[in-house]
Amino acid sequence: MVPALAVAGALRAEGAEVTFIGGERAESELVPAAGYPLRKISVEGMSRSNPLRALRSLLRAAVALLRARRLLASIAPDAVMGGGGYVAGPVGLAALTLRIPLVLTEADSHLGLTNRMLAPFARRVCLAFSISGRTGARYRVTGRPIPPPASDRAVARARIGIAPEATCVLIFGGSLGARSINLAAVEAFAGDLIPPARFHVLHISGRRDYPKLAERRLPPSYDLREYLGLAEFADALVAADLVIARAGGSVFEIAAHGLPAILVPYPHASGDHQTANARWMADAGAAIVVPDRELNAQRLAREVAELLADRGRLERMALASKGLARPEAAKEIAHELMEAAGR
Repeated sequence: MVPALAVAGALRAEGAEVTFIGGERAESELVPAAGYPLRKISVEGMSRSNPLRALRSLLRAAVALLRARRLLASIAPDAVMGGGGYVAGPVGLAALTLRIPLVLTEADSHLGLTNRMLAPFARRVCLAFSISGRTGARYRVTGRPIPPPASDRAVARARIGIAPEATCVLIFGGSLGARSINLAAVEAFAGDLIPPARFHVLHISGRRDYPKLAERRLPPSYDLREYLGLAEFADALVAADLVIARAGGSVFEIAAHGLPAILVPYPHASGDHQTANARWMADAGAAIVVPDRELNAQRLAREVAELLADRGRLERMALASKGLARPEAAKEIAHELMEAAGR
């Protein structure tokens, strides 16, 4: 939802009206909170291991297609943007059957199933990364759209409760969290491996692991939080000096804030795209990649201690990270949509 909301903001700045069609997941909270109308369809992901669930998914997708056609007919949009994922499938297909121009966005380093099916019929496919075989006039590398990065570090630190002079290590792993990172981080930075007062830790654990982690006795410099909203997360990024995270689409937010990173790719991501994302940053000199199978408290503590002890290296990594940023991605995709709409 973060890329979609970023493009919506850029469209609204151009004077366009934006309506979302989505399901019952994150969009049901984030879209209304951002001030956009949300129309809902009921659809679920396709199971690749359970034939009965796969059949149920197909039946629900067929019903969702009819619902999406009715919604688009009533909204009468000049163009439709598909953000990938199974919710976008019925809506994108409905747009094609109604001859509404379709623009697709792909946030990963490979096309997902929905985008692979719709790409041959789209006006434009906006890619976060260059993808082998996806070239020609239909494809354009824009980067992954993100909200405009925060800039006032002092204000962000005051809001989030970090002292101006403290070194801040930010840890996160998505709304549910990343269990391997969560466990390694607490053991590494709230135990005896590194003196706890050496730096400030802001650890966004996610909802799944937070109750168990919160039972631990943590030092005052270890700030464990369950979840941050979009505005709070923007403050956390601008306040941080080093990031420990997975390597999903958030690599573009890390780069936009010019942050050095220790990345632990999720090993079961589709197409292993998180490893490709992490290598993209590491090859530029902006990140250290630790495979999930090699992650433990000792390894994490060592990597962080070595980085924080070498300020020159940390600064070089920060510059390399900033060099990867694509701050105009949302505007570029918004312009593609405006052109597709004939405006």
